[in-house]
Amino acid sequence: MCADTPDYKDTLNLPKTDFPMRAGLPKREPDWLKRWEEIGVYDRLREKEGREPFVLHDGPPYANGNLHIGHALNKILKDMIVRSHQMMGRDARYVPGWDCHGLPIEWKIEEQYRAKGMDKDAVDVVDFRQECRAFADSWIDVQREEFKRLGVTGNWADPYLTMDFHAERVIAEEFMKFLMNGTLYQGSKPVMWSPVEETALAEAEVEYHDKESPTIWVKFRVAEFDRREMIPSDEEETDEGRAAVAEADARLRRELEGAHVVIWTTTPWTIPSNRAVVYGEDISYGLYEITGRPEECWARIGDRYILADNLAAEVMGRARLDEGMYRRLRDVRPSQLEGMRLTHPLAGAEGSEGEWDELRDFRAAAFVTDTEGTGFVHCAPSHGMEEYELYRELGMLEQVITYNVLDDGSFRADLPFFGGKRILRAKPKKNDWEGDANAAVIQKLAEVGGLLARGRIKHSYPHSWRSKAPVIYRNTPQWFAAIDRPVGGDDTYGRTIRERALASIDKLVQWHPRTGRNRLYSMIESRPDWVLSRQRAWGVPLTCFVKKGALPTDEDFLLRNEAVNARIAEAFEAEGADAWYKPGAKERFLGTDADPEGYEQVFDILDVWFDSGSTHAFVLRDRADGAPDGIADVYLEGTDQHRGWFHSSMLQACGTKGRAPYRNVVTHGFTLDEKGNKMSKSLGNTILPEEVVKQYGADILRLWVAQADYSADQRIGPEILKGVADSYRRLRNTLRFMLGSLADFREEDRVAPEEMPELERWVLHRMAVLDETVREGYRSFDFQAMFQAVFNFATVELSAFYFDIRKDALYCDGDTTRARAARTVLDLLYHRLTTWLAPILVFTMEEVWLERYPGEGSSVHLVDFPDTPSAWRDDALAEKWARVRAARRVVTAALEVQRTDKVIGASLEAAPVVHVEDPEMLAALKAVAFEDVCITSGISLTGDPAPAEAYRLPEVPDVAVVFEKAEGEKCQRCWKILPDVGTHSHPGVCGRCDAALG
Repeated sequence: MCADTPDYKDTLNLPKTDFPMRAGLPKREPDWLKRWEEIGVYDRLREKEGREPFVLHDGPPYANGNLHIGHALNKILKDMIVRSHQMMGRDARYVPGWDCHGLPIEWKIEEQYRAKGMDKDAVDVVDFRQECRAFADSWIDVQREEFKRLGVTGNWADPYLTMDFHAERVIAEEFMKFLMNGTLYQGSKPVMWSPVEETALAEAEVEYHDKESPTIWVKFRVAEFDRREMIPSDEEETDEGRAAVAEADARLRRELEGAHVVIWTTTPWTIPSNRAVVYGEDISYGLYEITGRPEECWARIGDRYILADNLAAEVMGRARLDEGMYRRLRDVRPSQLEGMRLTHPLAGAEGSEGEWDELRDFRAAAFVTDTEGTGFVHCAPSHGMEEYELYRELGMLEQVITYNVLDDGSFRADLPFFGGKRILRAKPKKNDWEGDANAAVIQKLAEVGGLLARGRIKHSYPHSWRSKAPVIYRNTPQWFAAIDRPVGGDDTYGRTIRERALASIDKLVQWHPRTGRNRLYSMIESRPDWVLSRQRAWGVPLTCFVKKGALPTDEDFLLRNEAVNARIAEAFEAEGADAWYKPGAKERFLGTDADPEGYEQVFDILDVWFDSGSTHAFVLRDRADGAPDGIADVYLEGTDQHRGWFHSSMLQACGTKGRAPYRNVVTHGFTLDEKGNKMSKSLGNTILPEEVVKQYGADILRLWVAQADYSADQRIGPEILKGVADSYRRLRNTLRFMLGSLADFREEDRVAPEEMPELERWVLHRMAVLDETVREGYRSFDFQAMFQAVFNFATVELSAFYFDIRKDALYCDGDTTRARAARTVLDLLYHRLTTWLAPILVFTMEEVWLERYPGEGSSVHLVDFPDTPSAWRDDALAEKWARVRAARRVVTAALEVQRTDKVIGASLEAAPVVHVEDPEMLAALKAVAFEDVCITSGISLTGDPAPAEAYRLPEVPDVAVVFEKAEGEKCQRCWKILPDVGTHSHPGVCGRCDAALG
C-alpha cells in the first residue's frame, strides 16, 4: 500500500460476534442447565395446546450405581428422539423411570448385614424391605443428576418408580389379572436356579461366559432284556426261519446283557439324580469289545460297550484306547434296544442304602444326536428341560423327578456319599466357583468302576448377571404364566399370550433395525411358560392364596375372589407392598370372603421383569402425562432387552390388554473400547460419562452418539473422542461465521427468493432438500445419516463453498441486493441449523440461539423446526450448479498447483482460462459470475480445444484450465487485481469498492 493510500479496513463489513472460538463446555453447560430449570422449559412445552401426543416410554435403569457409558448412549438417544419430535410439532412427553426392586439391591443390603455379622433372616422382613427402599432411593437421586448433566430433558421432578405405592398396587393388580384369567399356575419343573442367590432366574437375568467344567464318560450296565422276541418275516415263516430268528435273538441277548451303555456329561453332579438313559431312533450304533489296554485305563479286556458309530473312535481315544485295542462286534439297531433296562453305576455300592438300586428306564428320544458325546444321553429330569418334557409327555414325572439338590446348591443331607456336598462355593476362590460335589461324584464313580474316561471342557455356560456365579437347572415348585392357554378378553390378535405377541410383532410394531423383529419373534415363538416367582424378599409379592391340602391341579387350588383382590389393591395404594408382610395380613385381605385357616399366603415375589413389563399400566395408562391410549410411540433399549424389557412388556401386555404396549421398538448395540473390546475395570479400558463430560463437555458425548451407528456395537476411546471434538470445532466455526455475518442484519434487509442471485437460490434448494432429510431422519430414528447430511452441508457446502465465495460480497459490497440476499440466506440457515441440531447439541445450539435472541425466557428448545417452503426446491437449478461446482473443482485444483509452486500466494492473483468442451456446462458457467465462484480476480471461458499442457481432473473430463496471472493493480480494499484499480475517486480501489465507499 502506498503511503498516501488510506487504510480501508474499517470500511469493511467484517463479522462481529462475541461467540467464542473455544466452547468451554465443561464449565458453561451447568449454567444452561440451571437456566432451563429456572425458566421451566419442559413444563412450558407441555403448555403448548393442540399438539398430538408423542410418548417415548423409558425402559427403567436399575437404581444401584453410577452411570456407565451404555447408560449415556441410551439416555442421549432417547433425548434426541423426544426433542426432535417436539420440534416437529408433537407434544413429546418423557417420564424417566427407575427399576427399584430385585436381587441386586437385596444382595447389597445382605452384604452390609454380613459385614456386621448379622443374619438377614433374623431381621423383620418389613424393616429389611425399608432398607432396600432407602438404598434404591439414594441411587435414584445420584443417577437423576447424572442424567440431567447429559442434557437429557424430561419430567425429572416426577419420575416413575416401580417401588412407588401406586406402582406396586398396579403391578399386583396386573398379576391378579393373570390369577383371574386362568393363566397363572403352580408347577414343578427345572428352572435356571442360582445357588448363590437361592432363587430362580429368568433368561433375561442370565448371561453366558466361558466356564471350564469336568466331563465324564459313565457306564450303565445292561441289566434286563425284556424286549419281545424278534418277529419272523413272511419269508421266515418256516420251522427253519423261526429257528434262525430265535437263535439270532438269543445271540443278541447274550452279547448285550452285561454290556455297558456309555453316556457323557459335563455336569457330574447330576449323576446321583439320574433316572434314565435315552437313545436316538435314527442313529447307527455298534457293540464294541475291548481287546487290549494300556496300564492306566479304566476299561478292562473283554468289556463290551454300546456306542454310536460316529463317536466310537473319539470315546475310545478319551479312554486311552488305541485303534488296535478294540473291535466292533456287530450292528445294534435302535429297534433292538427297546425293552432294555439299565443299572445305575452306583447301584449296590457299599453304603448306598439302596438309593440307586432301581433299574433305569431306557428309551428313544428325539433330542439325542451323534454329533458329540456317545450317542446316548443320561437323563436327570429334575435338572434338564428336554428330559423333563419327555417324561411329562409320557406321564411318568412322578417316577423320575428327584429332590436331591437344595436351595443353596448342596445335596440333601441324607443322600448317601454326597450329603452336604455343594455344586458351587458360597464365595468364589480366585474367581473359581467350583464346589466339592463334582469331585465327590467322580471319585465315587471311579471307586465303583463306573467311569470309562474323564476330562475337562471349556464351554459357554449360563451365569447370573448379578452375582456372576454359574447357575444350574433345578426342579422346584414355581409359579408360571401359561402362554398357550386362552386368556379371554379382546381376542383381536389371538386367544393366547403367544398368539397375541407374535401377531403384535408382525402387525402392530415397527422395528428399528428390522433384525430386532426376527430376534424377538423367534424367542417368543419357542419360549416356555413364564416363570413369575422368585424366592426373595424385596419386590412385589405374588398376591394370591392357595387352599390348604389342595393340589396345584385342583380347580379350587387358587383363591379367585374380586373382593379379596380389591382389598389388596387398596392396601398397596396406601401402604405399598409392605402391607403383604405385616402381622394379620392374611386375615385382613381375606376378610369374610374366605376362611384364613383354610388358605396359605404365598410369599414369593414377582420376577422384576414383571415389574418393568407392567410399567405401561401405571405410566402410559394411569399418568396424566402418559399416552392417551396406553400405548407408547417408542420403546428404546439395548439388544439384550429382546430377552428383557421388550420381551416381558410384550408378554405382560398381551396377557392383560391383548396387544403390544408399543408401536416402535428401537434397538442399540453395546459400547466397546477403541479396539472393539468389551469394557472392563480389570482391563482399564472403561470410559465413564462423567470423565468425558469433565474433559470435553456433554455436547461432545452427545455428538459421539449422533455420529455412531447405534444399531450395531459402537466404539469409544480417547482417539475417537478427539475426532469427535474436531468435528465439533468445525461445526462451531460454521456457526460462528453465521453469527458474525448476521450481527447487523435487519428485517428490512430481507430479500425475497425470486430476487436473489442463483447462488443464494441454490442454497435455498439445498435447505429444502435437507429439511426433508432431517425430518425423515428424526422420524425414522436414523440419527447418523441425518447428522452426517447436516454436518457435510454445514462444513463442506457452506463453509468450504458458499461462505468461501460470499465472504467477498458480505465484507466488501455496499448496500447491494447480493449482500442483502446473502444475509437473508444466512438468517434462514441460522434458524434451520440451530433447530435441526438442537436435539443433538443441546447446549451449543442454546448458546448460538441466545447470541441473537437473548431474552429472559428465550430458548431454542421452545421453538419448532421452521417450515421450509417447497417452492425453494429447484432441481433444475441444482443440476446446473452441480456442473458449476464440478468445473470449480478443476480450477481450484489447478490454482493449488501454482500456489504450491510459489507462483502465486492467493487465488485472487489468478485469472485462468477455462476450456469447456460440454456446451451445456459452458453455458452454465457463462450464466454465473464464475470468477467469484472460483475466487479469482478474472476468468476467461472458452469452448476452444484445450492445449496439451492444460490442467485436468480425470473425474471432470470436459474441463481444462490454463493458468494466467491477473492483470492490473491490487485493490486495497477487496484485494482483487483488476485493470480499473486506481481510476476512481477513492485511491487504490476498484469500481465496486469505490461505489461501496460512496
